[in-house]
Amino acid sequence: MTTTRRDGRRFVLLLYVLIVGLAGALGLVLGGLVFSGTGPELFFIIDLPGTALGYAIFGVVTVAIGLGVPLALVIYLSREIDDKDT
Repeated sequence: MTTTRRDGRRFVLLLYVLIVGLAGALGLVLGGLVFSGTGPELFFIIDLPGTALGYAIFGVVTVAIGLGVPLALVIYLSREIDDKDT
């Protein structure tokens, strides 16, 4: 049963990496098509350049944190519940 848990965790981690990578790839593609001249602001504080790389960084960081924080919370809670069961 331990291998099932590890396989599930590995799958979730792989899915997380794929989604964050997809956000970066879409940022590169769509950032190259945007001609507004102004770049995105990361967390409303950090000005990024209005280039494809700037939009890729914005997409990766935003999605990584937006998915990573809830995922970390789920992992933490699942470990706490497993510890209470034993």
